[in-house]
Amino acid sequence: MATVREPAVAGMFYPASAGLLRAQVLKFLDVAVPADLPVPEALIVPHAGYVYSGAVAGTAYASVRPRAAAIERVVLLGPAHRVPLQGLALPAVEYFATPLGRVPVDRDAAVLLSTLPQVSSDDLVHADEHSLEVQLPFLQLMLTRQFTVVPLAVGHATAVDVAGVLDAVWGGGETLIVVSSDLSHYHDYATACRLDARTVHAIERLAWEELRPEAACGCGAIQGLLLAAGRRGLHVRAVDVRNSGDTAGPRDRVVGYGAFVVYGEQEQSAG
Repeated sequence: MATVREPAVAGMFYPASAGLLRAQVLKFLDVAVPADLPVPEALIVPHAGYVYSGAVAGTAYASVRPRAAAIERVVLLGPAHRVPLQGLALPAVEYFATPLGRVPVDRDAAVLLSTLPQVSSDDLVHADEHSLEVQLPFLQLMLTRQFTVVPLAVGHATAVDVAGVLDAVWGGGETLIVVSSDLSHYHDYATACRLDARTVHAIERLAWEELRPEAACGCGAIQGLLLAAGRRGLHVRAVDVRNSGDTAGPRDRVVGYGAFVVYGEQEQSAG
C-alpha cells in the first residue's frame, strides 16, 4: 500500500473542497504577467493562508506558464516551523496529497540526496508543516503534465548546505526550484514595508550574506538558492511584494510576502 502524507492544513490555509480550491487558485493564476518578465528557473513564493498571500504567490507561479508543459519535477524547499530540525529533511512517504489529488515524491532524487550529510529522512517534520503543502495546489493547476516533487524541510542549515542540495538536483528545463518563505513578521505596516524593501534589495542583488532570519522565515533556503543561483550566473527579480495589511488584515501587525523569479539572460518570456 502506498504511503501518503495527507493534507494537514486544508480548510485552514486553503479550502478543503477541491472545487473551491481549484476556483480560488485559478483566480490567483489569472494575472497579467508583464511581457518582459523572464521565464524562471526558480521561484521564491510566500506560504501564508491564501486569503493573505495567495495573490502574491499566484503572480510568481503565473510566470512559469511559458515552460509549464516541460516541467517534470519540482524541488520544493520551505522552513520547518513546528519540529526542530538540524539540516534538511525529506519525507519517507511516496506521495503528498492535497484535495486536488496526489503528487508522487521523486524517490530517485530522495535516494541521491540521502547520501548528503546535511539531509535526513523524517516524516514527523513534514506531518504538520504548511510551508510546502500550500504550494502544491498552485503547482497542480499550473503545470500541465504529471510531475514529481522533492519536498525538503529546511531547519538549521547554512547557505552552503542548502546550495549543495540544490546543486545535486538542479537539473535542466525539466526541473523547477521553488523556495517557500514569507518576509518580515508582526511589525506595523510602515516598519514592515521598510524592512521588506531592504530584504528585496538584498535578494535581487544575490546578497545572501545580508539576509537574517528575522527578515524571512525561509531565510536559510533563500540564502542557499541565492548562492546556487550566483554560481550559475542567474539573476533575481521581484514581481510582487505586499503584506497582509495590503491583502486581508489590519495594519498594526502584518506579515510580509514577496514573489521572486530567478532566471538566466536568455530566458525571456515569449509573451
